[in-house]
Amino acid sequence: MKCIKVEVVFFHFKILLIAVFIKSYTTGKWLSSCIAKHSDCTWQQSKKVLWFYLTGSRLRQEDFPPRIVEHPSDLIVSKGEPATLNCKAEGRPTPTIEWYKGGERVETDKDDPRSHRMLLPSGSLFFLRIVHGRKSRPDEGVYVCVARNYLGEAVSHNASLEVANNHAKCNV
Repeated sequence: MKCIKVEVVFFHFKILLIAVFIKSYTTGKWLSSCIAKHSDCTWQQSKKVLWFYLTGSRLRQEDFPPRIVEHPSDLIVSKGEPATLNCKAEGRPTPTIEWYKGGERVETDKDDPRSHRMLLPSGSLFFLRIVHGRKSRPDEGVYVCVARNYLGEAVSHNASLEVANNHAKCNV
């Protein structure tokens, strides 16, 4: 069996063709098959030469794993006020974004429509209002965003969200 790997570059797009040539022991004829990455491939055999025909609507660039292009920053926010932790990622296919606080996945409006946290199309985490009580501080903590696609994942830098103490006493 012979195998040939051919990369074709066409207007900054790559197509990977793999042609497999197998000689039949019973007939002595060459049998062939081909695999094309990112497009369909057909072949025609003529005098032990394979001609490849590429079909498909268009060529596309190679897929690549996610990377964070905007990391979240530390925030100090007053109780009841809105806040946004920014995160943007790029990759192909477009990565999905999830947020984690203290290692636990953050529930957003995608999970529960009643949630006060929203995952924005950009990947940022928006708080309609910061929830903070004497016994419960569900929004305060250290957050990271994680971008994923089938090629891998990228994790942002840590970002702290703190609730401002509006009742601090001033000594005059």
